[in-house]
Amino acid sequence: MQQLPFKCPDCDRAFPRLSVLDVHRRCHMPDKPYTCPECDRGFNQSSHLIIHQRTHTGEKPYGCQECGKRFSQSSHLRMHRRTHTGEAPFRCKCGKAFRQSSHLIQHQRIHTGERPFKCPECGKAFVENSTLRKHRRIHTGEKPHQCHECGKRFSVSSHLVTHRRTHTGERPYKCEECGRGYADTSSLAVHRRSHTGERPYKCDLCGKGFVLSSVYLNHRRTHTGEKPFGCPECGRAFRQWSQLVVHRRLHTGERPYQCPYCERRFCDNSTLTKHKKGHVAAEKAEWLLSSAEGLFDVSAPGNEEHLDAEQATGEPLGGSEEN
Repeated sequence: MQQLPFKCPDCDRAFPRLSVLDVHRRCHMPDKPYTCPECDRGFNQSSHLIIHQRTHTGEKPYGCQECGKRFSQSSHLRMHRRTHTGEAPFRCKCGKAFRQSSHLIQHQRIHTGERPFKCPECGKAFVENSTLRKHRRIHTGEKPHQCHECGKRFSVSSHLVTHRRTHTGERPYKCEECGRGYADTSSLAVHRRSHTGERPYKCDLCGKGFVLSSVYLNHRRTHTGEKPFGCPECGRAFRQWSQLVVHRRLHTGERPYQCPYCERRFCDNSTLTKHKKGHVAAEKAEWLLSSAEGLFDVSAPGNEEHLDAEQATGEPLGGSEEN
């Protein structure tokens, strides 16, 4: 594994040169004099503001000569080229290799369980500071990235890029095994595990393996009893953020899932699915009942001929019964 000698004391990120570390440490400073006029986000350096503004303009000046894919930053292009060359110089003790040193550091926290960046609002902890910044927009409601097709807004620019593909139908990431296409690389990576059987996230308490790190983290809470997501209304705590979202609808009265049969509304999709099964079962029972009634209805078309035949022979139409 390649060692990077200069580590940040604030977040443990490592760098090859002291000058790069000095520039990085500005991100921990409270003063950010360069502000984006679109979303008011602040930056320590003017060059970072210029790069950020490309998320609003869509400008991608750096193109890959191999596949034509374009990038807003030259560093992203350099890292992308490794997808063509296969170069992954940063290796973990578990054997997994990475194209970027930051990805290795982030990955190693899966083994250590370290989550150094905590949200002051809800206490949820994160592996990366950038993930914490994005998470905090859940509390602030900030969604600076808007789709020009439908007006939907997003808190993260990459989510907007992926969302746009729902309009274009683009699925640029193909599985080499079955040819199935995906809108983003993370979905493809998860899908590939269905072919390989890989379950890289193992519980150190019971040995159970998981395909997704998020599922693994939720599982561990069944052992620890941790419930980090508390309701601000009543104090009830939950193991998963999604459970808290559904629960809070009890307080707000929001019922976003509507039944197409009776227009009744529900807090979550699973309850709606169970409710719809009742309609399907009722429709099936009604159909069976009407079919049975039709068999014994003399006035129904065809039944009169059957009755005459039975009266003439003195036997049921299907033949006589044997004792």
